[in-house]
Amino acid sequence: MAPPALVLPGDDDPVRVAVRGWLEDHPSPSARDLAEGGLVAPHWPRPWGRAADAVTQLVVDEELRRAGVTRPFNPIGLGWAGPTLLFAGTEEQKERWLWPLLAGDEIWCQLFSEPDAGSDLASLRTSAERDGDEWIVHGQKVWTTLAHVAHYGILLARTDPHLPRHRGISYFVCPMDAPGVTVRPLVDMTGAHAFNEVFLDGVHLPADHLVGEEGQGWALARVTLGNERVSLAGEGTLWGSGPTTGDLVRLAAATSRGAGGFPATARDRMARAWAGGEVLRALRLRSVSASLEGKDPGPASSVRKALADDHGQEVMDLARDLSGAHGMLSPRGRTDRGPLGAEVPDHPPWAGDEWATGFLYSRALTIGGGTAEIQRNIVAERLLGLPKDVSGAAADADAGTGDPGDRDGEDQGTRRPRR
Repeated sequence: MAPPALVLPGDDDPVRVAVRGWLEDHPSPSARDLAEGGLVAPHWPRPWGRAADAVTQLVVDEELRRAGVTRPFNPIGLGWAGPTLLFAGTEEQKERWLWPLLAGDEIWCQLFSEPDAGSDLASLRTSAERDGDEWIVHGQKVWTTLAHVAHYGILLARTDPHLPRHRGISYFVCPMDAPGVTVRPLVDMTGAHAFNEVFLDGVHLPADHLVGEEGQGWALARVTLGNERVSLAGEGTLWGSGPTTGDLVRLAAATSRGAGGFPATARDRMARAWAGGEVLRALRLRSVSASLEGKDPGPASSVRKALADDHGQEVMDLARDLSGAHGMLSPRGRTDRGPLGAEVPDHPPWAGDEWATGFLYSRALTIGGGTAEIQRNIVAERLLGLPKDVSGAAADADAGTGDPGDRDGEDQGTRRPRR
């Protein structure tokens, strides 16, 4: 039995009336209008947001969808960088960076992962050395989503190599156009370029680009990744984005064969996938309910991520198998035509670009944003009270980099987007 739907306030709700009134006054709001109206991140404190509770956020989201209004694109800025600046930034830092971040005028990326520092982020080697009123940074970052278009990056660097590794790390804002910053593309097997490797060769950062206190970087990384964990909790099968199990089942039912026309094994797989999707929907509603009550789901979110990652791969594998020979075609430019441009009149709807690309992308689900093994370590240690893993992987991962793009598997993976 499906869980009960979350009932939101009706048309006479004061919040709903106020948002509709604002939209009537701003029928075609710009990104800056939305930012100044507190509608980009309504849960943020004023003046950046509306200090909204969970119900108010859902009402605002519903009204923006009804009006066909889209928020600015800045996933890492809105999901991770902004909340960390709100938590530890100075008033000057907030004033300088939050307004253009909210308006999408300045895109952000996350400079956490390194070639030898993925799940075990505390082993990072990028260094920042104080030189008068500046910090000089040397190092390399990898799997950095949106670095090729970002204006700023949130950067973790080691500022004291003599302290225990968790205590010698600091948190910076790095301009991506600073001299010494080199961005090189990493193209994944879908053919998309979202990830990058970043080289930092003697990059000079002003002293006021340090966020929080020197040596506080590990604690702030946990703040960043706590927000990232929430960002990946959408309904789609690809880190909260993309199609759902219900979309696949509906497509199968709408074909000329109908869902009942498939072999019994395929029908069984569809039933299992649909049931798994309903379990995840129930867990998502539980998380929403916890938020409505002001509770932090904490490590329970690792349960959902571990289940959701396997589920996403299961759904995409099923879509590929249902598409038959069409599943072997490249997803790029082959949504309605076969090899050599020949028309495919019986082209299965789940063999289109969205599903074919999703199948390829789903390989990363159990790696990026926290590997499946790390999520299970967190569940075992923090929910079941089992002895800690001898390597300390769960503890390290809980403050790991978390970028969904990170193939080394940092914990707590914000939207398929990025770092």
